[in-house]
Amino acid sequence: MPFGCVTLGDKKDYNQPSEVTDRYDLGQVIKTEEFCEIFRAKEKTTGKLYTCKKFLKRDGRKVRKAAKNEIIILKMVKHPNILQLVDVYITRKEYFIFLELATGREVFDWILDQGYYSEKDTSNVIRQVLEAVAYLHSLKIVHRNLKLENLVYYNRLKNSKIVISDFHLAKLENGLIKEPCGTPEYLAPEVVGRQRYGRPVDCWAIGVIMYILLSGNPPFYEEADEDDYENHDKNLFRKILAGDYEFDPPYWDDISQAAKELVTRLMEVEQDQRITAEEAISHEWISGNAASDKNIKDGVCAQIEKNFARAKWKKAVRVTTLMKRLRAPEQTETAPATTAATAATTAAAATTAVATTTAATTATAAIAATAATDTAAPAAPGTPPATAQPPAPATPPAATCNGDGAATAAADAAATTEAPSEQTG
Repeated sequence: MPFGCVTLGDKKDYNQPSEVTDRYDLGQVIKTEEFCEIFRAKEKTTGKLYTCKKFLKRDGRKVRKAAKNEIIILKMVKHPNILQLVDVYITRKEYFIFLELATGREVFDWILDQGYYSEKDTSNVIRQVLEAVAYLHSLKIVHRNLKLENLVYYNRLKNSKIVISDFHLAKLENGLIKEPCGTPEYLAPEVVGRQRYGRPVDCWAIGVIMYILLSGNPPFYEEADEDDYENHDKNLFRKILAGDYEFDPPYWDDISQAAKELVTRLMEVEQDQRITAEEAISHEWISGNAASDKNIKDGVCAQIEKNFARAKWKKAVRVTTLMKRLRAPEQTETAPATTAATAATTAAAATTAVATTTAATTATAAIAATAATDTAAPAAPGTPPATAQPPAPATPPAATCNGDGAATAAADAAATTEAPSEQTG
């Protein structure tokens, strides 16, 4: 199917809105994300269903940049474990991106519905993710937002494949990247520490996903009140910087040593020593017979239901505020004093609008100090800490990123809602 418009930013090549409606019937909004609305679309001539993402240009430069970026990246990729781009239309007011429609369930839902679930099932999921990520990395593409919510079964058939979605944060690695970007619980230490980073951040995120799928718990958590965003995120980041996780009993008692070894290599604090996606595919737990076939469903499901039952809740408020804190030191270093003061005032007003606290300045200083001290002396590679770790409280899976370093508007992010029916790109 030809793309409706192939030249980004060329006013002479704008599509007319009627070109979209002549070809597709757009249904009701099924999901609202930070930058776009998502529809189920039906092609009129064939009756085939697709996903349509609509970005409004009037919503600002961040939205326009996200739409252009997703189009550019998706036009580059073709892999069985990545939702494929179908069509693009660019009008004077909107970007329309049409993608394959995945009708299967999210991985969490699939696990909960199984009568039997073992390491081999997890190995099959991780293998498919690694193969897709190795392909992306061969093109020097960094996804930057790998998480369980972006993994879905393509359809509801028994042997359905896993597909990766959501590429608006993906980036070509033309030199190392600096701006903080991603979902808090999946952020690699180099992102939290405001170091330059690249493709290894995706491997760290796969390690976090694997840890959760094998135990039902996230590797990093903070016991502070979930509504105390300032302290929660500051302490969470400190643990990520130090690689402060462990394979705590009883959740890991029945998990193979090979699985633990791969998690440790994926979640290596030093990005230069972290295993690559291609190397991980050859690991015995992925390509050999090291994955156990023992049923671990009861333990994993109990923890999933405890930690992630509210997985579609309180989504973007805390992520927006923490990204502001991550970026604040960088903005202070580069912006004139008057500009920084204005930005701080604006950020404080936006934060107040979504009922967050006014302790951002203190938290920024604390996180900057944490990054400076903890990254200077990271935990030894592959050495988990000795302290016990109880089950984690649920934490919101959300993401935000803006390539120019400005913080995402908290009020916009707070309005984000999510429906569980279909997964989109």
